[in-house]
Amino acid sequence: MLMLMPLIIPMIVSRIPVILDTDIGGDIDDTWALAMMLKSPELDIKLIVTDTGNTTYRAKVVAKMLEVAERTDIPVGIGLHLSDEEQGQADWVKDYDLASYPGKVHKDGVGALIETIMDSDKPITLICIGPVPNISNALEREPKIAKNARFVGMHGSIRKGYGGSEKISAEYNVIAYPKDCQKAFTAEWDMTITPVDTCGLIVLKGEKYKKVCESQDPIAKAIIENYNIWAKGKPEQSSVLFDTWRYILLSLMNCLLWKSSALELPMMASLSRTIQQR
Repeated sequence: MLMLMPLIIPMIVSRIPVILDTDIGGDIDDTWALAMMLKSPELDIKLIVTDTGNTTYRAKVVAKMLEVAERTDIPVGIGLHLSDEEQGQADWVKDYDLASYPGKVHKDGVGALIETIMDSDKPITLICIGPVPNISNALEREPKIAKNARFVGMHGSIRKGYGGSEKISAEYNVIAYPKDCQKAFTAEWDMTITPVDTCGLIVLKGEKYKKVCESQDPIAKAIIENYNIWAKGKPEQSSVLFDTWRYILLSLMNCLLWKSSALELPMMASLSRTIQQR
């Protein structure tokens, strides 16, 4: 009971400084996660950095969402550029000029991440909801970031796979860049993960989904616009919301999640096997 108290206390004693590292613009769940993050007053968002693939395209999605939310105080960082491909939300940002973003856009998103962590007078919670090439590169450039940050991520499949399967899955955020994941997982910071065991069953449906669809809130409307474009239609329920903020928030409150200390050996063994196979 005591562990759940932070979720129901109306007064926020201290906001949590966070950086979001995201591959938004691929699976739609990152967009839902960003929206929920923006609606969480517990969080002090210092920076959002795009990771994996075409990070400029991803930065456009972030920047436009921040404009919709009237949160252009939040800086956007462009992460390592690994592809020119634009993905399922490209139509939503096809006319968006990243240079028009009223806030700060860092061309070297990894550098901005390092600087934000190193200059913070409080430890930063680094929230990673995609593969982690940026984080691996940041640790290579400045290993000391691990001393002033904690890692919270949506990674792995421990005892169950996608869709609640009894067979462990090769979870995308790990297998896409396993060596980078291994570097992040072995850094000297406190680490918490939510694997597909816990987050791979989250689907919004029925009246709850209908309320979001009918909401006049600008952020909710932006979610549904993006979802319809991504899904190429008007679905009657959400996709699986792997990255949604509620589970990341729970991890910050130390509730209902798998701690890495208990999983270090099986997770590292799994990563090692993945790397060897590649």
